[in-house]
Amino acid sequence: MIRYDALDALPVREALPSLADALQERGTAVLVAPPGTGKTTLVPLVLAGLTGDGPARRVVVAEPRRIAARAAARRMAWLLGEKPGESVGFTVRGERVTGRHTRVEVVTTGVLLQRLQRDQELTGVDVVVLDECHERHLDADTAAAFLWDVRETLRPELRLVAASATTDAAGWARLLGDAPVVEARGTAHPVEVVWAPPTRPVRPSHGMRVDPALLTHVASVVRRTLAERDGDVLVFLPGVGEIARVAAQLGTLPDVEVLQVHGRAPAAVQDAVLAPGQRRRVVLATSVAESSLTVPGVRVVVDAGLAREPRVDHARGLSALTTVRASQAAGRQRAGRAGREAPGAVYRCWAQAEDARLPRFPSPEIKVADLTAFALQAACWGDPDASGLALLDPPPAGAMAAARAVLTAIGAVGADGRATERGTRLARLGLHPRLGRALLDAAAAVGPALAAEVVALIGEEAPRSYGDDLAGALRTARRGDDAYAQRWRTEVRRLRALAQDVSAQGSSRGSSQTGGGLPRVDEVDARVGLVAALAFPERIARADGGSYLMVSGTRAETGAGTGLRGAPWIAVAAADRPVGRGHARVQLGAVVDEGTARWAAGALLETREEVHWADGDVVARRVERLGAVELAVRPRADAEPALVRAALLDGFRREGFGLLRWPAGAAVLRQRLAFVHRQAGEPWPDVSDDALHARVQEWLEPELSRARRRADLARIDAGQALRRLLPWASGEAARLDELAPERITVPSGSAIRIDYSDPGQPVLAVKLQEMFGLQESPRVAGVPLLVHLLSPAGRPAAVTADLASFWKDGYKGVRAELRGRYPRHPWPEDPAAAEPTRRTNARLGR
Repeated sequence: MIRYDALDALPVREALPSLADALQERGTAVLVAPPGTGKTTLVPLVLAGLTGDGPARRVVVAEPRRIAARAAARRMAWLLGEKPGESVGFTVRGERVTGRHTRVEVVTTGVLLQRLQRDQELTGVDVVVLDECHERHLDADTAAAFLWDVRETLRPELRLVAASATTDAAGWARLLGDAPVVEARGTAHPVEVVWAPPTRPVRPSHGMRVDPALLTHVASVVRRTLAERDGDVLVFLPGVGEIARVAAQLGTLPDVEVLQVHGRAPAAVQDAVLAPGQRRRVVLATSVAESSLTVPGVRVVVDAGLAREPRVDHARGLSALTTVRASQAAGRQRAGRAGREAPGAVYRCWAQAEDARLPRFPSPEIKVADLTAFALQAACWGDPDASGLALLDPPPAGAMAAARAVLTAIGAVGADGRATERGTRLARLGLHPRLGRALLDAAAAVGPALAAEVVALIGEEAPRSYGDDLAGALRTARRGDDAYAQRWRTEVRRLRALAQDVSAQGSSRGSSQTGGGLPRVDEVDARVGLVAALAFPERIARADGGSYLMVSGTRAETGAGTGLRGAPWIAVAAADRPVGRGHARVQLGAVVDEGTARWAAGALLETREEVHWADGDVVARRVERLGAVELAVRPRADAEPALVRAALLDGFRREGFGLLRWPAGAAVLRQRLAFVHRQAGEPWPDVSDDALHARVQEWLEPELSRARRRADLARIDAGQALRRLLPWASGEAARLDELAPERITVPSGSAIRIDYSDPGQPVLAVKLQEMFGLQESPRVAGVPLLVHLLSPAGRPAAVTADLASFWKDGYKGVRAELRGRYPRHPWPEDPAAAEPTRRTNARLGR
């Protein structure tokens, strides 16, 4: 029997006429409704005609999480007075509860994507509701883009609703063809905000690490709320590990039941949380409790202010969840949980001043996550670069390029970026393409059962207590009876069935991009390693100087006491980068041998001639390498001349042209040319390092073509080579001695060398007495020389570029200082009119 009293009490009912009009006129709508209004439960029932109003339709509701999909279906079935699987059912990964008469089916967005790839028209479906679209999960954004494409090209009658409590309504409206925005008023009760920051500073989160001091503070705030408030307490924490640590700190509370709810919690625990409790409860939850779920009895929310978002380190080839500050939108969603049934309170574990600095919305996954699965979905859809998809945010070009490289390596896409037959099969497995590749290719090598076990272990993120040795973790899971082990067994059964189905159809192994025939792996541990290596071929690593060097070029370290330490080769299934460390840290890996490494990463195996500049000379060798890992090296004496020449040029870039032989005249020639180029420009050559690199063929051939090593460079006369750059063709080369003479004759008759080391101001260092009688400073190319006037001992007595001014003003001081020290040298009162000399003269000196 339909529970009309409960349906009539849902506030979203007032918005239903406007929603119906929007869908009737435009076929699309954006529904904005606060938490608790019934948008997830009443709206699909009405659209399907199950409440007695309107025609019968088949409605698919897409939720971002499995727990939300199950809960929504059960709630709708309860409102109809039925059991799940009758008029309302659900389908999540590994579980389907539907029947012949099901009209509303709640699915995860991942399941919806797989259906769209199998049946683009969504045959038999009349309406699709994308719930909680504000969370901007990658699957939800992709599903929305595909659905709009279907509506535009194949099924204009398909109706689409984007629903959320807090979202960019205008953006979604534009995306769905200027869809009308329908807003429902909520009847949420007032929620008091209590700011409860830690009394002592806590360290910012990094990666998966959360400062234990913050978790201790959260536990203390929970105790405070139990003393100050009535009702159940809902606590938001970023992940399963933090939930377990806070639960341990709370211990056993008198007359209080502590529950832990997250995506990996057993179904029984999830059901217990969503049903009224017999005792007062503290529910420790991840963000799964932000939306789509109503936890009855909650009057207080304690918000740690953290969330987990995916991030990719493209430089190191690592992708993982990372801890971030929760957005303002998430904060509103969380606070709203306290006011669903009665007035409540939210205790926020940060200072009020910090709140305005929080991001407005969560980061869209398409901007920060690994896009390998998305790129495969787009390729299978027929739009490899996703340029034609209706997306709120375009995928970053770098992330898409990295994703296509992975897909090409596993044979999922061809050279044109379009999906291969193998890629289409991988997209339909409901796994990340890496894990799908491992399941398909490993099934033939180790059997479907073991392949399914290992892939499930990698995909389901084994607890840290299982250790970092994948083979050891498998043994623990096999004999375990904890919640993880139970969920793992369910996933194993699903994957084993998939692997057997694919094996029966033929696995198209020719496109697997492995290295030849199957390696011989007899021991179970070795087989486990082979599966991991197939999933992450670029993370295969060889021991190298106390750490491991991955095929990708990233270095990784294993933890103390690990079963992996000392193994020559490992395959890294999960890793992170600790704070302040340049190397990755292995969280889960397996021992492999070189044969397995060569086979699994066959696309990265190559033998090539390498000639480069290293340690101050040319190094020529033939190298067999697996990505960044060198397998075998043999020196080469007959390297290709072009490669040798490139290495020599690299040597010049690193160490400069000082590698050549520079006689005194050669260095001076380069300085003179630099001066003339600065003053006169073309056709005089630029002889800076960059310019010489650019014109190396003009001035350093044929000497460079004959050189093979550093010693050969040291025999090349740089001066002779530089002369090739002089403007001989125009005849200007003959003017070099005129424009930049190597020496200049001073009044005494001496030919003094000019110093051109500063091309902007050449220097003439000459004894003061030799310049007597010269009225103006000498010039070259119109530039006055900077004259260093030397004492009789050869030390600078004065520096001037204006000799006339010096004779008039500066000379008197120099004369007064030096004539007593050097009495045998002339010190006339009027140097401008005196006779220059290189000799002493006692009579003139007095």
